[in-house]
Amino acid sequence: MSKHHAFQAEVAQLLHLVTHSLYSNQEIFLRELVSNASDACDKLRFEALNNAGLYEDAPNLEVRVAFDKDAKTLTITDNGIGMSEQEAIDHLGTIAKSGTKDFMSRLSGDQKKDAQLIGQFGVGFYSGFIVADKITVESRRAGLKAEEGVRWVSGGSGDFETETITRAARGTSVILHLRDDATEYLNRWKLKQIIGKYSDHISLPILMQKEEWDQDKSEYVLQDEWEAVNSASALWTRAKKDISDEQYTDFYKNISYDTEAPLAWSHNRVEGSTEYTQLLYIPAKAPQDLWNRDKKAGVKLYVKRVFIMDEAEALMPTYLRWVKGVIDSADLPLNVSRELLQESRDVKAIREGNTRRVLAMLEDLAKKDRLPTEGADGVTDVLSAEEQAEAERMAGKYSAFYAEFGAVLKEGLGEDFGNRDRLAKLLRFASTQSDAVAVGLADYKARMKEGQEAIYYITADTLAAAKSSPQLEVFKKKGIEVLLMTDRVDEWALSFLHAFDGTPLQSVAKGGVDLGKLQDEEEKKAAEQAAETFKPVLNKLKAALQDKAQDVRVTTRLVDSPACLVSDDHGMSTQLARMLKQAGQAVPDMKPILEVNADHALVKKLDGSAHFDDLAHILFDQALLAEGGLPEDPAAYVKRVNALLV
Repeated sequence: MSKHHAFQAEVAQLLHLVTHSLYSNQEIFLRELVSNASDACDKLRFEALNNAGLYEDAPNLEVRVAFDKDAKTLTITDNGIGMSEQEAIDHLGTIAKSGTKDFMSRLSGDQKKDAQLIGQFGVGFYSGFIVADKITVESRRAGLKAEEGVRWVSGGSGDFETETITRAARGTSVILHLRDDATEYLNRWKLKQIIGKYSDHISLPILMQKEEWDQDKSEYVLQDEWEAVNSASALWTRAKKDISDEQYTDFYKNISYDTEAPLAWSHNRVEGSTEYTQLLYIPAKAPQDLWNRDKKAGVKLYVKRVFIMDEAEALMPTYLRWVKGVIDSADLPLNVSRELLQESRDVKAIREGNTRRVLAMLEDLAKKDRLPTEGADGVTDVLSAEEQAEAERMAGKYSAFYAEFGAVLKEGLGEDFGNRDRLAKLLRFASTQSDAVAVGLADYKARMKEGQEAIYYITADTLAAAKSSPQLEVFKKKGIEVLLMTDRVDEWALSFLHAFDGTPLQSVAKGGVDLGKLQDEEEKKAAEQAAETFKPVLNKLKAALQDKAQDVRVTTRLVDSPACLVSDDHGMSTQLARMLKQAGQAVPDMKPILEVNADHALVKKLDGSAHFDDLAHILFDQALLAEGGLPEDPAAYVKRVNALLV
């Protein structure tokens, strides 16, 4: 005889919200019900530690998904802990109550760790009403008699019915009576696809009946044989020692759709105030949309092995958007949304932990990037055959990574203040001593000249333009190494990094060149004398170029070239201004400083020349050309040059 019950007051009000707002993706109902079934099995497994008789005659835990096209029903069955009639009334009639939650509250000490995978039977059950106009639950708690089963029925409105039934098998069957607009879920291929997407890594086998083509009926017919449709093993939940490199690589290819093996990975279980498992990969190749900062990117998020979302960008900073992997949290709710992810303290802790882990992987790759070489004392470290093989395997990996992702990594200088020093150590550049992008700031500092007080760098569009820049002339003359930076992001990124390990970074194209102790007294006196002697010509140049240059001064940085353009110490370089204009960005009206080489024949020719204005403009435009820019009026430039050539 059935009994009528009213839902808890909040249930009727919240059912509409749950089925239409909380779950934006209709197919998630199957994920929730399979997850609940898996949790019921986990709970049985835990209780059976102290009472093996709960397994009865069915020790193999499993979840079965079946459908009946004629009856329009979809059934999810587990042989887990099951429910008594009173538990069905308590748990299925109360939207926020959970038998598992109560169960967890009774545990203490190490038992909590043992039971960490047990989920909560709460809101997820009601997601079945997304596709069903009636839900029937049949269940029997493990350990009760067959006659003590229960049937629970509701149409999702204000009440539900329960009655006692005879059920031989322990566990629970959730029978969804599908609405007419949800019959697409009466399809084996569709169900298998959803299970593969959301529940593939549930550690229990999820079984479905096999299908075979019937020639007479011209349709697929269900067979009596059942087969697992999931892999039934969450790789990240297994111990590292039980997972081979090949398995790690295969898993990476599966989640990333990449055909190449990853450069490195890190698999860890993090415990503390926030508990989660992380399996993070560094890809070997950059995706084509790497520079699309608006594209959602991030690692896959699972909660207690249940898939939640593909691209949980809140779990990884934007400059690490190329990292692939899985985060499985023990603390986040199953109904977590992208909005909740942005606000959660647990998510902030996971994000910071992921960032530290990725940077640690990169530091390890950078440390092992070069093969052991002969030391200054002529002695090479003696390595075992195994160590030598490992060194050879790791050599060049960081260089390969940096060639693909280095420019994006630099974005972190402006985004991640807390890790700026760690990021600075990971940067690599070409220099006047090496065309290869392999010079770290620590390498540069280790070979700075005695008396050198700054790390010098120059930004340019290409390596060739950087190497041939007139601004380098005095540095080449004195044998001072200069870093050559050619990524579009360099100047923006370096604006956030003013010093490295206590040594300031100085652009050779900004401000006056003060070489400090590297410039002897005679050179300083000669420069001062030249500036004084050349003052009348400088004043005439300032007047001639007042629309183009904010100042004209005698240079201390040129040796062979007649002139160059520089910015003031805190101004925007002409190269960055050009780049912003090309990107359609508004650029403040700014004029560069023209520095002239008073010893150059062309500059000497200015004094008393009848073509002073033309020569002044040619000097300016040539300086602009030398650094990769173009004259504002190319035709006027050509006309002036031709007039002087005739």
